[in-house]
Amino acid sequence: MDKALVRKLFPLVIVFLVIVLTMPRNSNFPYEYRQGREWKYETLFAEYDFPIYKTDEQIREERSKTSSKTIPYYRYSGDIASNVVLDADALPLGNLSSAVVSSLRKIYSRGVIADESRRRNDKFGDVDVLYLQKDKRASKVPVTELYSQADAKAKVLADIRPLSRLNVDSLFKATGLYDLIVPNVIFDSQTTELVHEESSDEISPTSGYVTAGQLIVSKGELVTADIEQMLDSYKREFELNVGYGGTPVLSIAGNIIIAAALIVLLYFVIHFCCPSVFADSRYYYVLTLFTLSTVATMLLSGADEDLLFFMPYTLFAIMYQAFMPPKDIAPIYIVSLAPLLISSHSGHVLLFMYAVSGLVMIFIFKFFQQGWKQFLAAVINFAMLVVIYLGFMASDIVPSGSWHSVLGLLVGSMCSVAGYPLVFLFERIFNMVSNSRLVELCDTSNPLIRNLEQKAPGTFQHSLQVMNMADAVARAIGINPDLVRAGALYHDIGKMLNPLCFIENEFIVKGDAPRYHDGLSPLQSAHDILRHVPDGVEIARKHRLPEVIIGFIYSHHGTTVVRYFFDKFVKEGGDPQQIADFSYEGKKPADKAQLVLMLCDSIEAASRTLKGSSDKAYSDFVERIVADKMEEGQFDDADMTIRELNVVKQTLKQYLAQLNHERIVYPKSKLHIK
Repeated sequence: MDKALVRKLFPLVIVFLVIVLTMPRNSNFPYEYRQGREWKYETLFAEYDFPIYKTDEQIREERSKTSSKTIPYYRYSGDIASNVVLDADALPLGNLSSAVVSSLRKIYSRGVIADESRRRNDKFGDVDVLYLQKDKRASKVPVTELYSQADAKAKVLADIRPLSRLNVDSLFKATGLYDLIVPNVIFDSQTTELVHEESSDEISPTSGYVTAGQLIVSKGELVTADIEQMLDSYKREFELNVGYGGTPVLSIAGNIIIAAALIVLLYFVIHFCCPSVFADSRYYYVLTLFTLSTVATMLLSGADEDLLFFMPYTLFAIMYQAFMPPKDIAPIYIVSLAPLLISSHSGHVLLFMYAVSGLVMIFIFKFFQQGWKQFLAAVINFAMLVVIYLGFMASDIVPSGSWHSVLGLLVGSMCSVAGYPLVFLFERIFNMVSNSRLVELCDTSNPLIRNLEQKAPGTFQHSLQVMNMADAVARAIGINPDLVRAGALYHDIGKMLNPLCFIENEFIVKGDAPRYHDGLSPLQSAHDILRHVPDGVEIARKHRLPEVIIGFIYSHHGTTVVRYFFDKFVKEGGDPQQIADFSYEGKKPADKAQLVLMLCDSIEAASRTLKGSSDKAYSDFVERIVADKMEEGQFDDADMTIRELNVVKQTLKQYLAQLNHERIVYPKSKLHIK
């Protein structure tokens, strides 16, 4: 199999396997519904038994009622009862002593509660029972079965009064009997709280049951609150138990087919819209971002679909934009949102929202990628998402009141800015150059370019002219202008090691001092000129310039010949077979950007010898330069079409016409007339 094809397909197989493994195992509920809207599907009968789950609001209401009704917990103390009886038997009650003791035993066998404890029941609400622990067993006991201290005193008085003619009440007070009557049913606050918490947790999560075959909703019927509750319960049971628990083979086969379709879609979008991506590390970068986006979508939707509103999908658009032109980004970004349609019931809404916001961000982020402006971009992104979401809400496509989704959109928008530094991580991992890095490289105030300006000012000016010319051409044929500008600015940095060797820097020599090539043989002159390419590569590597910039240095002369000195060499009797000694040992341009730089470099340098300023002169000049490069085979490895080449030539002709336009001759000032 062709190696290039293997290089394309093998990573796709890896991505396919990852997606299959992360796709949800359970089937999604195949219906969409909402309270107050018509049921638009066929009449639905339950296929299996399922409970009707209470709503969160119902459970909260029941817990609220439970919390307002607390049953107090008490402990029965037999020791206190025994001590009271013994102390009463020791009192000087005469012949009434045995009757008093018998009465107290009966009273304490039921239990005596403190007067204030009975009043405490008021704070527990309408409580008429309590938990009473007696002999290591607790049971509910009506409050009326217990004596309060006041009731116990009244009961013993009522039992003894018929047995004596004495003033029994005065006798009991005098002997201190009433003081002995203390509670033996003791309130336990800690256990009361514990029992209350356990009773709150014991609230049943269901409120009924639906049997298989029972009607849930009829076609055209309005979805009421009760029907929605049944549908929610049916959906919950469906997603929990249908999938591998039902027909695993079909579920797995379905996931495989869907994942394969996603991979096919991605492959052909790249193939038809931006095939150049296959040729470099951007291909692996695209697959990595696509995989991260898809896996995150699958995992979040499996956990909770509402979490998808927190997902910073716009960040993926920005990260694509960092290394690729907008025309390549748009279709790939849209495809990366496709898993939303598969995994979420609100997938169509989310895809539309993030597609619009992402494409707009691709367009505007180049104006807002510096410093604090990134946060302004995040605010714009959030505003777009919210407006679109409110539009769906106003159209009743999404339920109103979903303000937690708005919070999610805000968090996701801020994460799009917070995650932008990941661009620099991927820049290192995949050995690519981001657009922001290219913009930094194009800054003429950086030390390397300042050094070029000081040592080789003519070369520096030449590089600026080539940069502006290449920028115009790049925009005309739709390639990355920042990439071409950076390549143009650094393509001749090797000349700073020997600036006087090049004609544009000869003005540095003052007076009648000899020129660099005076007295040199054509072979030596050619050798010194050819040297600026490897010197430039060495300087670039020393300053850690990206490989893509080094590629421009290697290819800006390709394998062309230093024609002036070669012709001179031949005229002086040299062997034409030594042409290799006058040829650059670089590489032919491998893409459109490198070819554009080669043409602009040659045309800018040669344009200084151009005579005449007519349109025909510019046209013939450009055509001749391009034809020469083509004849030398410099177009062999580039993928530029004839249409694009015609656009390049036309742009260069117009640029030269604008650069060398005629000016009016101003009359001399009278002050200078003697």
